[in-house]
Amino acid sequence: MEIAPGITGVVVPELEIPRRTIGGRVFDFSRQVAVMAIVNRTPDSFYDRGATFALDAAVAAARAAIAEGADWVDIGGAKFAPGPAVPISAEIDRVLPVVEALRGSGAVISIDTFHPEVALAGIGAGAHVINDTTGVHDPAMAEVVADSDASLVITHSLARPRTPYPAPQYRDVVAEVADFLRERVDRATGRGVPPDRIIIDPGHDLNKNTAHSLELTRRLGEITALGFPTLVAVSNKDFIGETLDRDRGSRVNGSVAAAVFCILQGARILRMHNVAAAVDAARMTEAILGFREPAYLRHNVGLT
Repeated sequence: MEIAPGITGVVVPELEIPRRTIGGRVFDFSRQVAVMAIVNRTPDSFYDRGATFALDAAVAAARAAIAEGADWVDIGGAKFAPGPAVPISAEIDRVLPVVEALRGSGAVISIDTFHPEVALAGIGAGAHVINDTTGVHDPAMAEVVADSDASLVITHSLARPRTPYPAPQYRDVVAEVADFLRERVDRATGRGVPPDRIIIDPGHDLNKNTAHSLELTRRLGEITALGFPTLVAVSNKDFIGETLDRDRGSRVNGSVAAAVFCILQGARILRMHNVAAAVDAARMTEAILGFREPAYLRHNVGLT
């Protein structure tokens, strides 16, 4: 792990395979940050409370996010939080039409699911990434991804899918999350997923309290040091709300601040609800770090 020359406290992780081709797009995660938009076809999603449950609303939201600069669209048909199980057939019916509508959009398309059957159907419909918030809880998920060209996001969480996990305890949350991710990466590669198709996510707020999520953010460099591109899903989470005393609709500024700090600790994919703000924050941070050039130079530039 190296520190960016001339910039104190910035973590530039030594990624084993920084250049990735995902959905036909090439990302150089040694100097590039991707913004992943969130579209949930669920009636009870934590943030939008069902605003994109209808198919036309979901497709419109995805296209709007792409127009705002999203590199990636993550489509979910069942939320992570505890609750009644969503039948696999219903989850497939929710996500596949959105995937099909976005084919050819130029964006990376991912599906947020922990069911191998949904992943298989989604990949067949054109999805490029499977975002498993249960960290390959079911090893069959790795086998489905291995038999395709898709990439796999491996996320830290402790509970069985959609079950409560009250008062989670950790001796050292960062060390334990890192150990979990190493073990689940080994599980995935052992079932045939190539390392160049693996992304990791420490799982902010997933079976963690606000103190845990803040510690993960503060020491995220220990996660990005694992050598895989790191995704962070900090957008509008409860740790933002509890830290700032902000309700669900007033957490954008805190979310952007957390996202920028994560970039400085080596995160390279931001899963965000408020796409325009996230894109501007990511591109500005890239420019400050010297990863990209300004769009143009006019201010105090002499005329010729």
